[in-house]
Amino acid sequence: METATEYYRPGAVGGPARGRGLKQEYIERSPEAPSRKAQRAWPVVFFVFSFFSISALTLGAQAPAPVFTHADTLRGSNTPERAWWDAAFYDLHVRVNPADSSIAGYNAITYRVIKPAREMQIDLQVPLVIDSVVQDGTELSARRDGNAFFVRLIARQPVGARKQIAVYYHGKPVAAIRPPWDGGYIWSRDSLARQWIATANEGLGASVWWPNKDIYSDEPDSQRVVITVPDSLIDVSNGRLRRTTPNSDGTTTYEWFVANPINNYDVAVNAGHYAHFSDTYAGERGNLSLDFWPIDYHADTARKQFQQVKLMLQCFESWFGPFPWYEDGYKLVEAPHLGMEHQSAVAYGNHYKNGYNGVDRSATGHGLLWDFIIVHESAHEWFGNSITMKDAADMWIHESFATYAESLFTECQQGKKAGAEYTIGQRKLIKNDQPIAGIYGVNHEGSADQYEKGANMLHSIRQLVDDDARWRGIMRGLGKTFWHQTVSGKQIENYLSSRSGIDLGKVFDQYLRTTKVPTLEYKLQGSKLSYHWTNVVPGFAMPVKITTSPGKLAWIRPTEAWKTTTVSLNRPEEFHVDENFYVAAKDLLRPASDSTSARTAR
Repeated sequence: METATEYYRPGAVGGPARGRGLKQEYIERSPEAPSRKAQRAWPVVFFVFSFFSISALTLGAQAPAPVFTHADTLRGSNTPERAWWDAAFYDLHVRVNPADSSIAGYNAITYRVIKPAREMQIDLQVPLVIDSVVQDGTELSARRDGNAFFVRLIARQPVGARKQIAVYYHGKPVAAIRPPWDGGYIWSRDSLARQWIATANEGLGASVWWPNKDIYSDEPDSQRVVITVPDSLIDVSNGRLRRTTPNSDGTTTYEWFVANPINNYDVAVNAGHYAHFSDTYAGERGNLSLDFWPIDYHADTARKQFQQVKLMLQCFESWFGPFPWYEDGYKLVEAPHLGMEHQSAVAYGNHYKNGYNGVDRSATGHGLLWDFIIVHESAHEWFGNSITMKDAADMWIHESFATYAESLFTECQQGKKAGAEYTIGQRKLIKNDQPIAGIYGVNHEGSADQYEKGANMLHSIRQLVDDDARWRGIMRGLGKTFWHQTVSGKQIENYLSSRSGIDLGKVFDQYLRTTKVPTLEYKLQGSKLSYHWTNVVPGFAMPVKITTSPGKLAWIRPTEAWKTTTVSLNRPEEFHVDENFYVAAKDLLRPASDSTSARTAR
């Protein structure tokens, strides 16, 4: 990785020479953008889960098969016009005009040539338009295909060369209707009716408001973010503030610089009437700067609520390794939406309440002792920002680990038992409507079960490792092995199998790629216990712990074939599967206690 300052050119604030108009060769396709993805929609249908009877399995209706378009492929795949170049530096300059909800600016893209090519895909979503694309003082031609522009470069690009183009654009970006679950620009007001502007665009994509290579697998080595807003507002973006420049037209320009790789959806505008206070955390890599940006009338409340940040950092550095962005610092920025993991500038909108906007999603009480947004969104600094999925289909890498981090934070504060109870309590939110893993190449995220079901999968794997010190080493090893990288789901799966010494392939196939909950069917006849797995992928043989005598748990190793063992139980009701495993148990010799409410596993 090259140094952050290599691409910074003093005196280049005005940008490269700007062309007068874009020569566009439009393809006759629908101008409509792909439908917005509800990237953070929490499950809203709740079921009761029990480990003692299959009658209480959480099973929702199977979701219809998704239909994908040409636009989805352009958005979600590494097209030939993307694959030949590697983003090295984005120099983004944007003027925000709240009076008419418009923006205008440019992005100067420095890139490395991986293989010879002549045409480059640049993404910018309608209704925004490109005014011109300039390279080496020459205006380039481009054709538009929905939300993608295909730019014809001056000459065939030689392998190993470093080049730059500048993309000038303007328009009124898509306004988010229900942020952060749907993406776009947020034109809001604080409680004093003052302007409050933000961006949140994970699923929809960063190209909803600025031109870039809108695919998760390519991140620039560093980035400059220069935002101009009316001078009554303060903009807080990613990285560190380099300079603030008052302009003669009643605006102020804020120049931020990110010294590390950053995924494009993390780049953010937060413009409001902010107060600011700071602190320092003595962490694993030295002193980490902490900067807090609440709306001014919330400053006193924020000073109290944000004290949780140091506890969070202490816990997560212990479990996951050093905070990934010491060079850029940690910021918590109040936002007019619930929250988002914007790198080094975490967006916070939890109304200074503990829990998830005052609610414990686990219904155990443990979640009301800490602020959900501080904990969950900050966990993404490790899983999502430092370790980033290459394809939206592997979004579970972000959300399963961040949700599991909630359990680990509960464990740090309240003990291991409480952490386990928190994760187990979340099972009632699992819908099993579609697989967690999505469909590759079309920007498809899969099921929202990537949150709670994914966390329970990780909690179950921890039981298989059965060694807390080793498990902590595996978690920390993830951060070290994949530090500042984009990865595939298979890379994470293979790493966990390798480091645990357990072939977890069938476990991942079961929990990520099906909606079926493993069910231990059993028959208890005196001291003889017969058992096997059902409702599983072929070859599934995950060990579990069961009660073999009152108050005692022991391992068994079920397969799809029937096995037997001896137990010493006074009553059949004393038998159960350790609830730390996300599985179901079905007694074949006893009918369900409430057959009218029984659910049959798929």
